Amino acid sequence: MAEGDGGGDQRQNEEIEAMAAIYGEEWCVIDDSAKIFCIRISDDIDDPKWTLCLQVMLPSEYPGSAPPVYQLNAPWLKGQERADLSNSLEEIYIQNIGESILYLWVEKIRDVLIQKSQMAEPGREVEKKTEEEDVESEVEVLVACKPEPAGRALGLDVGAGQTETEELPPIDHGVPITDRRSTFQAHLAPVVCPEQVKMVLAKLYENKKIASATHNIYAYRIFCEDKQTFLQDYSDDGETAAGGRLLHLMEILNVRNVLVVVSRWYGGILLGPDRFKHINNCARSLLVERSYTGSPEESSKALGKNKKVRKDKRRSEH
Repeated sequence: MAEGDGGGDQRQNEEIEAMAAIYGEEWCVIDDSAKIFCIRISDDIDDPKWTLCLQVMLPSEYPGSAPPVYQLNAPWLKGQERADLSNSLEEIYIQNIGESILYLWVEKIRDVLIQKSQMAEPGREVEKKTEEEDVESEVEVLVACKPEPAGRALGLDVGAGQTETEELPPIDHGVPITDRRSTFQAHLAPVVCPEQVKMVLAKLYENKKIASATHNIYAYRIFCEDKQTFLQDYSDDGETAAGGRLLHLMEILNVRNVLVVVSRWYGGILLGPDRFKHINNCARSLLVERSYTGSPEESSKALGKNKKVRKDKRRSEH
């Protein structure tokens, strides 16, 4: 098939299916033929205080050479606040020209809403850790508590139900990426059940260097043959929205029966959006190297099934 508009349409369709799978009822189709969609974004899904609707129209040149046409709809969004948010979205596009950016836009808006909610409640305890917090104290907490949060986040009950046939899968490690003293490294293992996911995570955390990482972000996808659906989940491990972005990448690449963990050792210098590029780039490189990525045709077909995706949790709470 010749490259051009057809390729652009395929990339758009893959992104649309992934967005629908990730956001569920928050994602609304306004005009399918005109590629117009609306995403309802709030600071908290269960108890929203601030909400904004992002309407997008995808031109035929997107994502190759043109950005989505967008409109921000919220009665409270005016003046400088609207200009600042628009500038942030346009900056994300400039930094990711040629890439699918709707997920980055949605999560950027969500981050702004969360910050707005927290500013309105100065006494509120903020549990989510980010790279802006004190790094040394964060590392101490992660090292002390590492193995248990992995099991809690997955909600797995292995123990008595674990059989001798469940073996530890082989684990591959990618080439580290270093930028401004922060280092990122991907780890990968084939998995066919949640028990194996927990086994691999526990094995990784036995490594003192990995256990001492500031963040160990992970995502996995397991294809259930009997139901023809995916069981998938992710963890940000304190790096807000990073796990969801990693899972989005895996959905777009149509990988299956694999766990990807990306370790980040924070070097003291804030990287901003570049940290998400590095997380996805080192994960993508290892997936390609180990031949987990399928053909575009397979990817397009499989993404059509993502509306039936099963997830233990759709998104980490802020």
